[in-house]
Amino acid sequence: MPALLVLVSTFFVMPTAATAHGGHGGARVVDVMTFNIHHAQGTDGVLDLQRVADVIEASGADVVGLQEVDRHYSARSGWVDQPAALAALLGWHAAYGANLDSPPPAGQTERSQYGTAVLSRYPIVASENTHLYNAGKEQRGLLRATIDVRGQRLDFYTTHLEHTSQDIRLHQTAEIVDLVGKKDPAIVVGDVNAYPDAPEIATLTAAFDDAWEVAGHGSGYTYPAEDPHGRIDNLYVTDRVRPVTAEVVTADPVASDHLPVVSRVVIEPRR
Repeated sequence: MPALLVLVSTFFVMPTAATAHGGHGGARVVDVMTFNIHHAQGTDGVLDLQRVADVIEASGADVVGLQEVDRHYSARSGWVDQPAALAALLGWHAAYGANLDSPPPAGQTERSQYGTAVLSRYPIVASENTHLYNAGKEQRGLLRATIDVRGQRLDFYTTHLEHTSQDIRLHQTAEIVDLVGKKDPAIVVGDVNAYPDAPEIATLTAAFDDAWEVAGHGSGYTYPAEDPHGRIDNLYVTDRVRPVTAEVVTADPVASDHLPVVSRVVIEPRR
């Protein structure tokens, strides 16, 4: 069984009321995004958290799953707490899952962490990070943030799967399906490091709907950002979540080596 970790979370309260998309009959309309931010280092080699925040804000997203996020990790990102900094720039709430976690290096006072994050304009009421099977490779995880979307609970997950081994990804996707279980409404997003026809992706699509297949148009390619030829950044939804649009965000392809994907979904009321 995967090892369950206590999540380090940071919460930020918006200074003004969140702008809500309209709903009907108890439904909630939410724009959700997946974005591998490459620790905020763009393809131009420049470290720029503001640029990442600008991409998120311009997209209109309400909830974002991030991958490759540093928290006091190293000099490469200025020892910054990136999820806290992005949440402050947006005026949102944040939860963080550390998949690499080391004692403070010499000259530092904070633990060196690397992992995934969830940013949300709506309150995050609970969160936890679960380490996934890794067979000695880099530790990966599944971060869950339970979000209060105007009185409706949404379980939102973000992950970043192993990039070197299909066998490990097969284990990881099976674990994800098991961890999400019967939670509904739920959304799973992430950098899956595999193309849509891969068997490990079939594990996910047997359990969830692929938002791009339901509501996207065109290739959906996201990587590499400046000349994309693969769709590896995906959003999956459970039965009560209905995607109505899905698009690759191309406004600033220099911000990261991946392009983000945003999908407008309707969270249907329980019948």
